[in-house]
Amino acid sequence: MGLRVLCFIMILALFFNHSLASQQPNTDGFFVSEFFKNMGSVFTALNDVDGPVCSWRGVTCDANKEHVVELVASGLGLSGKIPENTIGKLSKLQSLNLGDNKIAALSSDLWSLGSLKVLNLSSNLISGSLSSNIDNFGVLETLDLSDNLFTGEIPATIGSLANLSFLKLDRNGFEGSIPLGVTNCKSLSFMDLSGNKLSGSLPLGFGAAFPKLKSLNLAGNKISGQSSDFSQMNSITSLNISGNSFQGSIMGVFQEHLEVVDISTKQFHGNISQVHFNSSENWSSLVYLDVSENQLSGEMLSLFDLQNLKYLNLAFNRFVSHEFPPTYMLKSLEYLNMSKTNLTGNIPGELDHLTELHTLDLSENHLSGQIPVLGGKTLRVLDVSHNNLSGEIPGSLVEKLPWMERFNFSYNNLTLCASRFTPETLQSLFSGSTNSCPLAANPFKRKSTNHKGLKLALLLTMSMVCLLVGLLFLAFGFRRKSRRWEVKQTSFTEEQHISGPFSFQTDSATWVADVKHATSVPAVIFEKPLLNSTFADLLSATSNFDRGTLLAEGKFGPVYRGFLPGGIHVAVKVLVHGSTLTDQEVASELEYLGRIKHPNLVPLTGYCLAGDQRIAIYEYMENGNLQNLLHDLPLGVQATEDWSTDTWEENGNQGSENVGSEGLLTWRFRHKIALGTARALAFLHHGCSPPIIHRDVKASSVYLDYNLEPRLSDSGLAKVFGNGLDEEIACGSPGYVPPEFSDPDSDCLTPKSDVYCFGVVLFELITGKKPIEDDYPDEQETTLVGWVRGLVRRNQSSRAIDPKIRDTGSDYEMEEALKIGYLCTADLPTKRPSMQQIVGLLKDIEPITHQ
Repeated sequence: MGLRVLCFIMILALFFNHSLASQQPNTDGFFVSEFFKNMGSVFTALNDVDGPVCSWRGVTCDANKEHVVELVASGLGLSGKIPENTIGKLSKLQSLNLGDNKIAALSSDLWSLGSLKVLNLSSNLISGSLSSNIDNFGVLETLDLSDNLFTGEIPATIGSLANLSFLKLDRNGFEGSIPLGVTNCKSLSFMDLSGNKLSGSLPLGFGAAFPKLKSLNLAGNKISGQSSDFSQMNSITSLNISGNSFQGSIMGVFQEHLEVVDISTKQFHGNISQVHFNSSENWSSLVYLDVSENQLSGEMLSLFDLQNLKYLNLAFNRFVSHEFPPTYMLKSLEYLNMSKTNLTGNIPGELDHLTELHTLDLSENHLSGQIPVLGGKTLRVLDVSHNNLSGEIPGSLVEKLPWMERFNFSYNNLTLCASRFTPETLQSLFSGSTNSCPLAANPFKRKSTNHKGLKLALLLTMSMVCLLVGLLFLAFGFRRKSRRWEVKQTSFTEEQHISGPFSFQTDSATWVADVKHATSVPAVIFEKPLLNSTFADLLSATSNFDRGTLLAEGKFGPVYRGFLPGGIHVAVKVLVHGSTLTDQEVASELEYLGRIKHPNLVPLTGYCLAGDQRIAIYEYMENGNLQNLLHDLPLGVQATEDWSTDTWEENGNQGSENVGSEGLLTWRFRHKIALGTARALAFLHHGCSPPIIHRDVKASSVYLDYNLEPRLSDSGLAKVFGNGLDEEIACGSPGYVPPEFSDPDSDCLTPKSDVYCFGVVLFELITGKKPIEDDYPDEQETTLVGWVRGLVRRNQSSRAIDPKIRDTGSDYEMEEALKIGYLCTADLPTKRPSMQQIVGLLKDIEPITHQ
């Protein structure tokens, strides 16, 4: 049986070989079959391979069936370099489509296809520069090289393609300026150069060079110029120049007959009302308009006369303060973003009549009154945060929220019945709102009730429990439990040995807990209040705050490691600088900080007020802080006094050792730390009410937990000190001090100061260098910020990348991250992005994990 199968396979193979060999040498059939034989399986790509090549699927021949004039082989998994002497020899070929494959390089003879009219090589892996031999395609009409890895400049010889009408070079790495020669392509009707690294200004006469141009997309580059560069594009219907550096009056951009306009470039100015959208029927074709993040002023009423508009984004401009414009004309509207546009008054109920609307963003305005009934069948995104709205959120809207993609009602004075939402959702998306549910439906907040019967029953139950506990206590006496970490009852004799005041000394400071008896001072543990922990437990957990349990000495004070009763692994931070706040005020502030939860924040699990000292109790972070892992220790080497000591003892070398082998030696992991830290700060700035300014963001404030997730520590501690915060704490850490701190008239305590410090941490992650006192090549007496910013300005940012991670990821991604750090460390706080924007920028360059 096996012999028969083997014979059958051999016969089948001979048949296939015969089919391919049946193509005569030096014919188009032979060239095509050789191409598929080298690039992939011809049998899975084509049908009827034993017949003539002109009968194969995707192959079109001339009338005489002698020459191939069209070859379509998209999406067939072709890979590698196109071999020489294959399709480059198809002398009559007019259309070639090899898109959506894995082709890595082109053959040199491909450029000899002088009859080619259509060339589609999109969505491949072709790298290197685009050959200047492209001018050999003298009759080319369509060129699509999008979504590849091309680099270098666009060759000037592209200007020889006089018949070119469709040009698509987007999503590559082309650099330099747009060549002047492109203005010779007078027949162009479609041009897409978006998503590259193009810079400089547009070629002279660019706007008037293309009398037939209908669609132009230059988004996501670094091109500069004036709005007047587009004033002579009389045929244009789609214009996207977002993300560049164009500037000037908005009047120079708008042309009649436009259908799509995206000029979100942060540079345009002018009075939007000067564009008379209602003056002519020619504006009826406009369906997409994005003028966000510019400096536009005036009233925007005329925009709401565009009856066929489907997408409208006016966010972050300088419009005059006025009430919500009427929307009855925008019956086709699907997307409306009016965030930070100076809106006042009420949200009109007529918005619910926009039956096609799926996104509505009205955040960061001055809107007041109640939220009207919204939430039609199509609404999927709703953001009304940062306004002055009040009253009850309509129940019909609340019911639809769980099925929406995104919503945010934070920073208003709203009420709602929150029984269907988790405490985390309430804290992040309804911050500042009041829960109006009855007690039985309230998942996160207890309210007082007048049910006297319930109170009486609870009182009787507690009395019986206390009586039983008292009887058991008398029956068993004061027996001490022998297990090491269980709760123990301290006898009078033991009490004498732990009475105060207690004096403790570290390497750089001495602090005193001026209390009479250690057991008389409670230690509040948020998650386990029934443990009745005391200062005596903190003494026992840290071996009387022995230097052997000292983890670090930070700006706020020393940090010790220990186990509380119940086996709770903690880091105990002693705030030795004192405070101007009362004990009640400090306790209230620490209780508030304990309720703040985020996956990228080190949880505050409790506190203790020991005399003048305020002691913060944090969850222990097994894998140390970024300062030690990145600078102070060789990667993968563990210090005995570090937070991560326990990793080797209890977890089988699965903690910090993994950081050294897999973690900080890879770009992917360093990006993870940067993104996690940015999310933590974004939550503090934008998700807390009032916003929390960290004041001391640095590498030693970023920790890694058991799962190697980044967590930011010390959030809100500066506020615990009140106005008595000394100069050392108020003015930041060396190397992380924002420029505005040197200005005595500046209000230093702003979220933008945290943004600057985060930028320094981002530079550390990518360069592997310390903020100060490190070796910065070719520089003397400088800082990390000065060195990196200089390289970015000179387009030499690749020189700053840490050699340890250079080959572990995309240099482009690391350079883009350095540019984000450049934005964060701008001298003027107003020039720095918000942490929410930084999170978005970092996510845009998130490394892809290849399986």
